[in-house]
Amino acid sequence: MPKTKLGIWAGGLLAAFLAFLISLILLFQLAGYKAGSPQLIIVGICASVSGIAAFITGIVSLIKFKDRSFVVILATIIGSIVILISIMEAVEAIASRLTH
Repeated sequence: MPKTKLGIWAGGLLAAFLAFLISLILLFQLAGYKAGSPQLIIVGICASVSGIAAFITGIVSLIKFKDRSFVVILATIIGSIVILISIMEAVEAIASRLTH
């Protein structure tokens, strides 16, 4: 368990990211929403924001407060993956507009 308040926040934001991700999958698979529907976009943006926020709070908790708990490290790893995916999506959109 995290020892600092920021570490607890990182864990909570990680839990929020996972909840949004699960709801995104359920909306797409079970509810039958089409890709690009406003409901999926809103849930996806919320998942991305909570993942990036988990990364930022996890990094600050790791560096500044030396909180080395498993939850904080996991939040940092998953948050960095979310950031990399967001960067790849942005680069893909830019490259698509430049080539077409």
